[in-house]
Amino acid sequence: MSSSKNKNNKIPVKLSIDNKEKEKAPSPRLKKIFYLILILIPILFFVLLEAGLRLFNYGVDTAQWVDLDNGKRVLNPQIAKRYFYTTGNAPVSIQDVFDQQKKSNSFRVFVMGESSAAGYPFMPLGSFSRYLNHRLELAYPDKTIEVVNVGLTAINSYTLRDLFPGILEQKPDLILIYTGHNEYYGALGVGSLESLGGSRFLTNLILNLSKFKTIQLLRSIISGASSAISSGSNAPSDGTLMSRIAKDQYILYSSDTYYKGIEQFKGNMADMLGLANEEKVPVMIGTLVSNIKDQKPFISLDNPKPTAKDVFSKATEVYQQGKYKEANKLFKLAKDLDVLRFRAPEKMNEVIYQLGKEYKAYVVDLNTELENVSPNNIIGDNIMTDHLHPTLAGYQLMGKSFYEHMNKAGLLPKDKPLIDFTKQDSLTRATFVFSPLDSTIADFRIKMLKNDFPYVTKESKKPTSEILSQNNITDSIAYSFLTEGWNWEKAHREILNIYLTRNEFEKVITEINVLIEQYPLIKDYYNFIINELLVRNRYDDALKYCYKSYKVAPDAYNTKWIGIISLSQNKVDNAIKYLEESLNIDNMDAQALYNLAGAYINKKNYKRANDLLDRCLNVNPNYQEAKQLKQQLLSIKY
Repeated sequence: MSSSKNKNNKIPVKLSIDNKEKEKAPSPRLKKIFYLILILIPILFFVLLEAGLRLFNYGVDTAQWVDLDNGKRVLNPQIAKRYFYTTGNAPVSIQDVFDQQKKSNSFRVFVMGESSAAGYPFMPLGSFSRYLNHRLELAYPDKTIEVVNVGLTAINSYTLRDLFPGILEQKPDLILIYTGHNEYYGALGVGSLESLGGSRFLTNLILNLSKFKTIQLLRSIISGASSAISSGSNAPSDGTLMSRIAKDQYILYSSDTYYKGIEQFKGNMADMLGLANEEKVPVMIGTLVSNIKDQKPFISLDNPKPTAKDVFSKATEVYQQGKYKEANKLFKLAKDLDVLRFRAPEKMNEVIYQLGKEYKAYVVDLNTELENVSPNNIIGDNIMTDHLHPTLAGYQLMGKSFYEHMNKAGLLPKDKPLIDFTKQDSLTRATFVFSPLDSTIADFRIKMLKNDFPYVTKESKKPTSEILSQNNITDSIAYSFLTEGWNWEKAHREILNIYLTRNEFEKVITEINVLIEQYPLIKDYYNFIINELLVRNRYDDALKYCYKSYKVAPDAYNTKWIGIISLSQNKVDNAIKYLEESLNIDNMDAQALYNLAGAYINKKNYKRANDLLDRCLNVNPNYQEAKQLKQQLLSIKY
């Protein structure tokens, strides 16, 4: 019994110890709270970090749009910082503006793509989007035409996919896409220095997160560390943007990287077209165009066979024999075998057609359109400035092709056009705004492009001063624009002032038209040319600019001069309308008061005229013409 008793005495003691251990152990609820706090601490840290970075305006604002004070909106000039992490001099769009609130009579088209979409080397006025805008304005003058080009150099479908939702939010009537040449080396592409890896999911996820300042901070830290590590490397720091971001320069035909680029393009484009279908926004995609006849392969490896070099030689031989269809196929194959993928492979156009069929997007066969104007239907230097950028005539043909497909698809404005369809193209080209300075800048851009990788080796590259001759003032200003960091507007203002000093007034008009075409909202340009035309007694020409200025926004100046010139043309009712409007804006303008009094005298409303003359002389007691008219009015019994 003693043994049993001892056992009985031990049992309650053991139970007592177990109960105490249970009391000390945290409850499941406390465990959940503990783990929740562990999770929330890093989240709270990043929330506070993000709030702090925003509070102190860290980094750059990479929001998609910038709202201007005049009710307009434009693609953020800093937007490319989302895509270019390590490369300096990120590109900027041609800065087309559009209304923040879409007008009821607006016809709004967005153009997306790379340097060819932006119009390189004829930027900003030479793009096919400017042809479209000009033709639409001629055909539909009562519509608010907004062709908004958001193309950027050295980007690819990742950028387009990132921008696409924001574009859909702007309620476009149509989206035009021309892209694919930069799929390998463009920002974030599989062969780019800016690549985030081969995963399309991961790259697009990081792009979605890039709006946060915390991501900018992390990128800056990584970029700084990379720069420190590679400070002694031979990484290129100058040259064209594409030459600086081409990392894996050799991408073999049918290699894994080759197919990754195709799938990257296909996946991103499919995402965009799916979103467009959901929003019922029509999309047109242009097939890709390359210089295949006059641009030999950039890099041809000895293996595998056949080599790009050998196929190109065979294509040239066959071409000279007059076998043009066979030559065309061989030239395209030579381009595809080129292991430096600065031109899109033919597979890209196949994908474009597949996507068009699958998502009911419109495909515009730009390749065939440019073949049709090329000798023996093979695209070369006749219509291309380099390996893939069209000439100015080539861009206009692209614009014409898009426009005609818009017409066939019923995607033009529903209003009846003012100009017959068959006459629109010739009138658009005849009145297209471009200047000799823009032509010289384009020529110099191409010369600089061809003085860089992959056209020349580092050893054979020449100083810029040697390849850009300065034979006249146009050359000198183009040179300063490209080498000294001048902006486009400054270059054109400089040459305008030189022409004005030289009294070469027709050239002044050309330059002011160019500036107005690019900056239609800057009233100073209208006022400048109106004043210069008035000084030269060119009233009809001045009136045209007055109406253009008025269309942008009525002000005291443009309404006054529409009224005064109308009065000189004996269009009295029109004069009264605009002079009254001018005085509603500025009732202290003696000149407007005097001319309005004259208009009312023409209408025999002498009392109203007398009141206006009194107001005029009250503003300016020394206005001699008003005094004389007042005396004449006193002699009239009314």
